[in-house]
Amino acid sequence: MNSDQIKKGVSRAPHRSLLKATGMTDGQIDRPIIGIVNSFNEIVPGHIHLQSVARAVKDGVLSAGGTPVEFNTIGVCDGIAMGHEGMKYSLASRELIADTIECMVRAHSFDALVFIPNCDKIVPGMLMASARLNLPSIFVSGGPMLSINDRLGNPMDLNSVFEAVGAYSVGKCSDEELKYYEDNACPGCGSCSGMFTANSMNCLLEAIGMALPGNGSIPAVYAARTRLAFDSGVKIMELLSSNIRPLDILTERSFMNALTVDMAIGCSTNTVLHLAAIAHEADVPFSLTLVNEVSQRTPNLCKLAPAGSHHLQDLYADGGVYAVMSELVKKDLLDTATTTVTGKPLAENLKGIKPITNAVIRDIDDPYSQTGGLAILFGSLAPNGAVVKRSAVSDEMLVHEGPARVYDSEDEASEAIFAGKAAPGDVIVIRYEGPAGGPGMREMLSPTSAIAGMGLDKQVALVTDGRFSGATRGAAIGHISPEAQSGGNIAYVKDGDTISINIPDYRLDLKISPEELETRKKEMSIKPKKKLGGYIGRYMRYVSSAEKGAIVE
Repeated sequence: MNSDQIKKGVSRAPHRSLLKATGMTDGQIDRPIIGIVNSFNEIVPGHIHLQSVARAVKDGVLSAGGTPVEFNTIGVCDGIAMGHEGMKYSLASRELIADTIECMVRAHSFDALVFIPNCDKIVPGMLMASARLNLPSIFVSGGPMLSINDRLGNPMDLNSVFEAVGAYSVGKCSDEELKYYEDNACPGCGSCSGMFTANSMNCLLEAIGMALPGNGSIPAVYAARTRLAFDSGVKIMELLSSNIRPLDILTERSFMNALTVDMAIGCSTNTVLHLAAIAHEADVPFSLTLVNEVSQRTPNLCKLAPAGSHHLQDLYADGGVYAVMSELVKKDLLDTATTTVTGKPLAENLKGIKPITNAVIRDIDDPYSQTGGLAILFGSLAPNGAVVKRSAVSDEMLVHEGPARVYDSEDEASEAIFAGKAAPGDVIVIRYEGPAGGPGMREMLSPTSAIAGMGLDKQVALVTDGRFSGATRGAAIGHISPEAQSGGNIAYVKDGDTISINIPDYRLDLKISPEELETRKKEMSIKPKKKLGGYIGRYMRYVSSAEKGAIVE
């Protein structure tokens, strides 16, 4: 066992003595030592209940003959970090999560690992660590928050509050109504209830093979979540016995499966960043052109919030992620020979699975669209690519040309939007918010929700080298590469320039001549990098572009 390094032989008597100081017995030390990697904290609603999830995992490990040992890593709530400097730290925390887990596991020689993530950057950070460490591993998340209906019978989520703020700014929402959404839209623990980034990644854990069926959709407060956690604790002992490791699961074929499910269920644009970063750790080829190839052949089968009114509890009620996959295999869109943490190939896991009602999961022959939920756009404004959640864009905005309204930060753009300076037809450009320029590639749910709350989401587009929340809807195009800070063409856009968006043709263009662009590059200066110390300063100096997943090289 890997843990023999800290417990076998005469020379390890001091190590055993220290383990006994924690209360371990000789019998516990002799058994496989299973690391329970928990991201519990008391500030993030998606993580506030993870101690109970960990308790169930540990009970499963104990019942199967292992010794569970829990340790923690950090977790940032994107919603609480939104709209201020805290958001600079969200994406950057992904690398810290992977690094801290590596330190703990290598230092203490665990035999296998159970990862307990929930919110946005924790899932990919833990997946990166699992690939790097390559010890037998399984994931079980904390599950999604419930969505409850408002007084008019409309389902609510965190986005409802952000959009209410936008409506309030133009007199479409009263103080009492805003307070109602604030008090009721987030009714309890769990990751925010739409197909936002956290739930997208938790669903993709099933598709890629690293979590048991149900991981992505069982609500946080259901007893089935506790049972899933117990089963995951039992299963890690089987994975250890069978010596099935992450790199046996995280193959090129399983990444293709994850991308295919991503397109079918309409995941967050952030999944592109995270899958690229995880693939890098697993040494699996990944490119933005691959995303479009998969999107072109994968029908969009679900319209979960923000693309539609359904939430994760509705997906669960219709059979969950595995029911979506059961539709995809009808057209041979998945590789069902891939290994999973069940110890069986995907084909065996899918036997007998199908949607329960088809109310949330469309039949493969009756999709919402013939193409997937995400699209990568290329063109003179984004030579190396940009990403949009196509399934959340209204038909009116799939093809659009309009005058640029340029802002050098999210703060400037938000101030202008709330001041009523966004006009129908505009293309709002927010730059210097990329991985290095931000730094940290801030999510921008505030400006997009303000636009939606003002009723302009079918008339105004936003493009940025930063990111958008998975809760964003409308023509919001992010991850423009190269970013402004690196001299990308977005740095040379001027107010009034015409920007052309053609999502069906995968194009994003700045409508000026090549000669004019070259002239601007000679005349306009790139803003100097911010002078920042601490971790975020180091991150800024070493982070790569969005097209590479914003990894730290």
